[in-house]
Amino acid sequence: MFYTKTIGIILQTVTTNLRFLRKNAGYTQAQLAERLDIKRSLVGAYEEGRAEPKLSTLVNIAQLFNVSLDSLIRIDLSQPDTNALSSDGNGTSGAGGKLRVLAITVDKEDKENIELVPYKASAGYLNGYADPEFMEELPRFNLPMLGSGGTYRAFEISGDSMLPIASGTVIVGRFIEEWSAIKDGTPCIIVSQKEGVVFKRLYNKIKDAAVLRLHSDNPVYSPYELHVEDVLEIWEAKSYISSTFPIADLSLDKLSSIVLDLQKEVLKLKKAE
Repeated sequence: MFYTKTIGIILQTVTTNLRFLRKNAGYTQAQLAERLDIKRSLVGAYEEGRAEPKLSTLVNIAQLFNVSLDSLIRIDLSQPDTNALSSDGNGTSGAGGKLRVLAITVDKEDKENIELVPYKASAGYLNGYADPEFMEELPRFNLPMLGSGGTYRAFEISGDSMLPIASGTVIVGRFIEEWSAIKDGTPCIIVSQKEGVVFKRLYNKIKDAAVLRLHSDNPVYSPYELHVEDVLEIWEAKSYISSTFPIADLSLDKLSSIVLDLQKEVLKLKKAE
């Protein structure tokens, strides 16, 4: 099964607008639920921010109250002269986050899956990241140790720019809502139209220059900057899955050998006593 998930400040705006539009039209929660063909309890959950409407429900709400979907999710309609999100009109909030709907899939128990984006599907992901049908075709799995908080996605990386993490490793990332909160040096998957899907360490320059500086762990690769308006998604790396084990540090091997030889010498001395 798939759903769409409203992210961050969008949910807060939808909650405010739904309550305002319902009361302004004189509907009770039960009457609105009947109009939208949903349970009354869901209307209450939406208005209190305890649940996130599906994209189809958002469309129905917009049509019922004769407002655009864009206005419903971005603008505080109770204050028509004020843009509560301080948007620049391009879908980017002043905090440096994208105002968008995230497509997700869920299991039989209604828990979010972790969708896997193989390297070969990376190009298609740039166009299909918000398309539920595309997302439903991706492999998916669950990792209980990640907990229930947040939305996670897995990406297969390619290349040697982040050695010792090898090409072919799967990075599991948690969706970041507020880009301005990213701490310098955080390893992340960055999705952008300009660079595609890349795995880098981020250095946050949003406040000063509206850019993110991307660094590789492999010093052969030079850092570069990406403007926030070019960025579609950011996923903070939380775990990785690899069939390639890191090569042992030869200096550590030598040290272990020295320690082992010393232990043998100590045993010989004790026996000689």
